[in-house]
Amino acid sequence: MPTSSTLKRPIEPLLWLMFSAGGVLSALVMPSLIVVFGVAVPFGWVPAPPYDHLLGLVRHPLVRLGLFGLCMLSLFHWAHRFRYTLYDGLQIKHLNEVIEGLCYGGAVVGSLAAAYLLLQL
Repeated sequence: MPTSSTLKRPIEPLLWLMFSAGGVLSALVMPSLIVVFGVAVPFGWVPAPPYDHLLGLVRHPLVRLGLFGLCMLSLFHWAHRFRYTLYDGLQIKHLNEVIEGLCYGGAVVGSLAAAYLLLQL
């Protein structure tokens, strides 16, 4: 009878969880951020918030954590979607391990970069 230490737990459910969380979070938050900071403020529809106010907001630990979560989950959503696009769409199943490493490795590197940049503020 195998013990719990000999059983290998698959990581696939965790990746699907991060994929779905990243998709939902990106779909709900990113459009509003793009509309406000990419359209409304540049066109003068709403006044631009003062730099000191935005900097003070981003320096708050909960806001940093939220921005990090948004960046990390969005990157893992991209990685999972891109992996399966290459795997199923282009039928390059023989390169599955390489594609997994590049996609999820890129998401990890991007998440670490986001954490570093948010901690530098």
